[in-house]
Amino acid sequence: MKNTFLFCAVFAGISAGAQKPAVSVEAQAAALVKKMTLEEKAGQMTQVTLAVIAKGGWANEDGSIDPAALKKAVVDYKVGSLLNTTAHALPVEIWRNLMKQIQDEVQYTRLKIPVVYGLDAIHGQTYTLGATLFPQNLAMAATRNPALVRQAAKVTAMELRSSGVRWNFAPVLDIGRQPLWSRFPETYGEDVYIVKTMGAAAVKAYEEDGLKNPTAVATSLKHYLGYSASRNGKDRTPIYLPEIELREYYLPQFREAVKTGSASVMVNSSEINGTPVHASRYLLTDVLRKELGFEGVIVTDWEDIKRLHDRHNVAASPREAVVMAVNAGIDMSMVPSDYSFYELLIEAVKKGEVPMSRIDDAVKRILVMKFKLGLFDNPYPEPASFGNFGKPEYQQNALDAAREAMTLLKNQDNILPLHKHKKILVAGPAAQSLSALNGCWSYTWQGNVDKWYPADSRTIFQAFVEKAGAENVFTTTEKGFDSPQNYDANALRKAADRADIIVLCIGENAYAESPGNTRDLALPEEQETLVKTAIMTGKPVILVLTEGRPRFITSVEPGVKGILMAYWSGKKTAEAIADVLYGDYNPNGRLPFTYHRSMGEIVLYDRKPTEEVREVFNDNINTGYDPLYPFGYGLSYTRFVYSDLMLSSEQMKAGGSITVSVKVKNAGERAGKHTVELYTRDLYASITPSMRRLRAFEKISLAPGEEKTISFTLKPEDLAFVNASLKTVTEPGQFEVIIGELKKLFTYL
Repeated sequence: MKNTFLFCAVFAGISAGAQKPAVSVEAQAAALVKKMTLEEKAGQMTQVTLAVIAKGGWANEDGSIDPAALKKAVVDYKVGSLLNTTAHALPVEIWRNLMKQIQDEVQYTRLKIPVVYGLDAIHGQTYTLGATLFPQNLAMAATRNPALVRQAAKVTAMELRSSGVRWNFAPVLDIGRQPLWSRFPETYGEDVYIVKTMGAAAVKAYEEDGLKNPTAVATSLKHYLGYSASRNGKDRTPIYLPEIELREYYLPQFREAVKTGSASVMVNSSEINGTPVHASRYLLTDVLRKELGFEGVIVTDWEDIKRLHDRHNVAASPREAVVMAVNAGIDMSMVPSDYSFYELLIEAVKKGEVPMSRIDDAVKRILVMKFKLGLFDNPYPEPASFGNFGKPEYQQNALDAAREAMTLLKNQDNILPLHKHKKILVAGPAAQSLSALNGCWSYTWQGNVDKWYPADSRTIFQAFVEKAGAENVFTTTEKGFDSPQNYDANALRKAADRADIIVLCIGENAYAESPGNTRDLALPEEQETLVKTAIMTGKPVILVLTEGRPRFITSVEPGVKGILMAYWSGKKTAEAIADVLYGDYNPNGRLPFTYHRSMGEIVLYDRKPTEEVREVFNDNINTGYDPLYPFGYGLSYTRFVYSDLMLSSEQMKAGGSITVSVKVKNAGERAGKHTVELYTRDLYASITPSMRRLRAFEKISLAPGEEKTISFTLKPEDLAFVNASLKTVTEPGQFEVIIGELKKLFTYL
């Protein structure tokens, strides 16, 4: 069979070779829907995982396809989409061959509708070996640099497309306001404005070239809606969320991303106030479709229609679960391990439980996405994309992002930067672990198998040796996060005798989704013991935190001299850590979350007035927000000074704006980057206002002694909030602008 996809020209409403005006993809999709049987439509709405067609199923290691299983999926069940990998990432050539086999099989179907393949490329092309891994979203938020988010998305899109994949289940737009949540590292942190800004930047970068272009991929906004607000912090557990809070903190980023343009949305696996989102016509149709105007594909998450019956217990049978979800607005079911959805959907339509109009609507949306992706023109891996995989400059892109993510939290007595002639003991479980630097969705789902990382990946220990020489750097650790040797406090104590400084690398090993659930955020006992042992040696201790969420270090923080928050920053994490600690790069990351002191201190930066104080016998003490390190915190090796905060007017009118300007000076002796953040406070409102909200930020570079004036424009919508009637409004009154320690008042009329 030739490597050419034969598409019947009649689908496009034109005869072969004829020169007629172009027909819209919507019209082409509608024409094709009319030619389809119910079975063909149900197939298009069905998505199964690679294990269903792979030799050996989930045990498959090489991406080989079982021809009979492939025929069953594509020809017999007319499946419209496939996703995922099996045991681990595959070489790019294997992916291309796999895509060819799938689309070849399509030739044996009546209508030859191509299959669309989707992967979770969360921080780089997750499932292709050797693909470039960037920092997780949480670390990208610390950069405060949307340009880096755009750059990472561009590279990810090109490496996906080079693998033959055109649909990316990203970006994650969940907001990180529950630090227990195991998907916290996939978020852009606790602030709405940052999530909205970074998320929109990613969507635009993925899709702006045009989905037919071999440098673009379709995105999937996830997880709509409120997924990260788990009451107990466990993945896929109940959410109790007033709609006023849902609209204030969880909806704006989806609204912005829909406005930017996204091909699909993936749905929250959980339930809100007792209603699973997969069964919520209000959220999927009334809000997403009608209010936000979303026109793309709504796809479920992993087996979530089934869970309406067997987990959520709102559907009395599997068929009722299918009826609920599809009638609520679901277009495609990530079944993903069988064909039950296909069979039950056909049965439901024949019984009149799901109208054909709903089926046609869903199928048309799926086909429109496929037309836009160019799959009907050529569904095979495009030779024009092959040269876009693994370009050398991608490594520099990853290093730039990792460096800007590094967030210096403590530098007592200017212990940092380190001198290269000092004897450094590099210890702790993350010292020789690659998985602890990359985190989830890194060549495996969990990301915790070091052997799949590229051979040129560096551990923290290796990066230190390369930076200062083997004669100056040594370790007590072994490769891998969980090796017992890494937790040997006695070995650390003895080795400290010949060290000038101890760099202790602690935090979390990689995890994804439910396996990352934790009962508390306390630093694991064996790691706390290591830190206390290091402190007791009397040698200066620098903590390097490689973690996906803030683990409590309150009990040991006073005893250490320096702390670097390194997050899970991808392929170049180790090099970025060494560059910062040795002073070859001036740190400029800022916390995208509040680093809490303990489980009893979970107060977020945009706190309410009653959270600002603690009432003790009617005496108010302003220590309600008392984190270990506040949101937006981050040190530099130089010093930035703000002055002359100015407003263009002391009044803002409806439909108008004011300009806010401030002078920023590098008063230190080193060049550095710095993010200027503008906050506002609504002094009085019909809904208790926050003490501050981030409204704008800009990252700048300043040479020693250099001063710049930074300007921001504020409009009424920048000051808006959701009121008791669930309307987004800006009320007249006084507002405070806050930049650093400087404040100015203005009035909105």
